[in-house]
Amino acid sequence: MKKFIQTLKNIWTIEELRGKILVTLLLILVYRFGAHIVLPGIDPNKLTEFSAKTQKGLLGLFDTFAGGAFSNASILALGIMPYISASIFMQLVTILVPKMQKIQKEGDSGRKKINQWTRYLTAIVTLLQAGTYVAYLTNQNREALIDSYQPYFWISTVLLLTAGTLFVMWLGEKIQDKGLGNGTSIIIMVGILARLPESLLQEFRAKNVGGGGGLFVFVAEIAVLILIILGLIVLVQGVRKIPINYAKQIVGNRQFTGARQFLPLKVNASGVMPIIFAQAIMFLPTLFSFTSFESGQGIARIFADHSNVWYMVIYGVMVVAFTFLYTALIFNPKQISDNLKQSNGFIPGVKPGQETTDYIGQIMDRITLPGAIFLAIAGILPGLAMRASVTAQFSTFFGGTSLLIMVGVILDTLQQIETHLLMRQYDGLMKSGRIQGRQTSSPVSI
Repeated sequence: MKKFIQTLKNIWTIEELRGKILVTLLLILVYRFGAHIVLPGIDPNKLTEFSAKTQKGLLGLFDTFAGGAFSNASILALGIMPYISASIFMQLVTILVPKMQKIQKEGDSGRKKINQWTRYLTAIVTLLQAGTYVAYLTNQNREALIDSYQPYFWISTVLLLTAGTLFVMWLGEKIQDKGLGNGTSIIIMVGILARLPESLLQEFRAKNVGGGGGLFVFVAEIAVLILIILGLIVLVQGVRKIPINYAKQIVGNRQFTGARQFLPLKVNASGVMPIIFAQAIMFLPTLFSFTSFESGQGIARIFADHSNVWYMVIYGVMVVAFTFLYTALIFNPKQISDNLKQSNGFIPGVKPGQETTDYIGQIMDRITLPGAIFLAIAGILPGLAMRASVTAQFSTFFGGTSLLIMVGVILDTLQQIETHLLMRQYDGLMKSGRIQGRQTSSPVSI
């Protein structure tokens, strides 16, 4: 405890780190304040029924990412998700389209072009989602609408929601530039954490007051949640190291042998992307009944309920498939093999060239499979929790995208803090070595 307090003091004594933390906290405070500003034309006192409807299924997940702004009918109701959708699309385009790959390799100028196109695409996606959100509001919560404002409601709401998302995107970029950590990821994490106290209280009441098993069951649920978090930490940080030797080099009359190094292959190289892709695909059938989930039939009704057995089976299979697909897109064994050959490196017992490429590919497939299965299990855990009588809101913290994002972002932020400490010869946050984050600045690799 004494060392922990001393570490906090060391963090505060570093002027640059202190400034980054304060800027990040200030911008987060602005974001949370905006999440509670209700759209014009809506009576905030009549949003209770609307909030209850948005706690179920995929809408509840969307509301979790928005930090409750969706159910509050806030000006920031769409949050950062349209930007995430645009970023995912642009990332896939840069991987699949050779011309975009060339632009990305141009350095800062190429990245600026792609970022600008991503902003334009974000505005288009937000306009489409804002129109859908207005339709949902008018169909599901008509009693909360103020009659005198109806002629202006549609246009003002679409414009405000679009401006709100662009503002949140700007906040994320400012956190990235002036603050600490990946701004987009931190905004999503803050939105998720903002729902945690209310979810805990709701679950405690359901178990202690509603005859759901009392305090013992509630404590058991918290223990299970901690175990899941520990498992996700292992998944995020897990690597398989392949030993690499370097050929001897003769300089004059002396021989030099390069020191043995290791090629780290991540167990979960795809991050949270397979879960996001799977959720996006699973959400499509529900669009046919978006304005009234309760009236959805057949496959639309199944896909709107993440506690449905068929939903979990299809969703788990899709997560595994997308994990292998996305890993294949971002991981190139041939490029690694060529780089090793150019640097006179080789894997012991494996011939350079095609055999090295095949060997690295086989190892990556072997470690990707258990990672994909674990990721699929993490994805369906909220549904399993609901079937185990956990409340809908609290169940989202038992796995899926929300918990994986929280674990990854917290590890990344702690890693940045530790880097600042070690650069100034302070002790790190952990005794047993450095914290291993994902070491990425991509806004969608959350």
